[in-house]
Amino acid sequence: MKIAFVVPNMFKTRAFDAIEPLVFAILAARTPDDVEVVFWDERREDVPLDPTVDLVALTVETHTARRAYQIARQYRALGAAVVMGGHHPTFMADEALSHCDAIVRGDAEGVWEELVADFRAGRMRSVYTQTETADLADLRLDRSIFKGKGYAPATVIQYGRGCKFNCEFCSIRAFYGSCLRQRPVADVVDEIERMNHRHVFFIDDNIFVDTDKAKELFRALIPLNVTWSCQMSIDIAQDRELMKLLEKSGCAGALIGFESLNPENLKQMRKGWGVKRQDYETSIRILQDAGVMIYGSFVFGYDADTPDSFAETVDFAVRNRFFLGNFAGLMPTPGAKLYDRLRDEGRLLHERWWLDPDFRYGNATFVPRGMTPRQLTDGCHWARTQFYTAGSIFHRLWDRDTNIRNLHRAGYYLAANLVFRREAQAKHGQILGGDMALVPAEAGD
Repeated sequence: MKIAFVVPNMFKTRAFDAIEPLVFAILAARTPDDVEVVFWDERREDVPLDPTVDLVALTVETHTARRAYQIARQYRALGAAVVMGGHHPTFMADEALSHCDAIVRGDAEGVWEELVADFRAGRMRSVYTQTETADLADLRLDRSIFKGKGYAPATVIQYGRGCKFNCEFCSIRAFYGSCLRQRPVADVVDEIERMNHRHVFFIDDNIFVDTDKAKELFRALIPLNVTWSCQMSIDIAQDRELMKLLEKSGCAGALIGFESLNPENLKQMRKGWGVKRQDYETSIRILQDAGVMIYGSFVFGYDADTPDSFAETVDFAVRNRFFLGNFAGLMPTPGAKLYDRLRDEGRLLHERWWLDPDFRYGNATFVPRGMTPRQLTDGCHWARTQFYTAGSIFHRLWDRDTNIRNLHRAGYYLAANLVFRREAQAKHGQILGGDMALVPAEAGD
């Protein structure tokens, strides 16, 4: 028996900022030893049509759904069975099942082993749902499948799952529920030591969902002498003890979802907590004083946004010398309350933009209140372009606490900005997936 793990790409072009997809390291470690496993990541390589594959497993995000369905059709035509997992099949089960043989809803641990056993016995069901909370103390990984893929030079580590916040545009709470889980700190430390890599990226959606446990982790990281980065919420800057631990443990960078500078927008998206006790710029300075390079993420299209919001936001990000920046239009995705609200208000331009052959990456997907869809599309593109001009890159470099703290940081800053500048331009306006029609296919077609 042969199983192929596949990561579909959004576009035909390669992604130079791709990181290791840990979900397949988890599945590989839970696949019986007598099953042959191959792994293809379309972000880094072509996905071959291998007629010897019996079962294809795809991880599917909303942006990659169209491409995943195309790959599934090709493999089903060869006689292989196809299973899909991830956020999109979890929330769009009927849609996914019209393109594959089975889906996994929720976490895969435990469910995957059952699915493989059922497939071998010829009784694979169409839906496998995780009904129990996966114990992260039992997290096992087989990273050998990543060898030679050319991922970004960082060890990707998962410490916990879930988020304590419930922002309107986000589907994390809908996927994980209110259950917040962390791995034993000793297991994380052991994994980092075994990987023997100088830079670690914690892939958690928000590593600070439990402040006390986060502090325990950071104290354990101090003697490892590594640098690390993560995704975090801005509210942690209010905890001075935590800031000291960030610096001592080697935190070099953080992706922070600022989302908007407008208090009305923050209230509407249920993210007003970020500025409840102190304003953004105070929090930014506290983080930068601790040596944290900030990758700021912003979204446009909430009701209080106007065409002036783009320039105001870019000016804010440049003035505060952010390491990197992301400027995107709101993307209503299944599972998020935002999608349901915009659909109910009749404001969606495409009921399922991820499948629409006329949709292009970067295009507005709904009608905003304070501008036209075209203004939203063009404004986001302008913001990304403006943030990554040579003048902006040079100006933002000059923060001695963060971006030029040492020669290594300065070199990393310049390399990352050039990659993100190229990626921002390369992705804009591309069609999701390929040109193949999305007619659901039966196995053997």
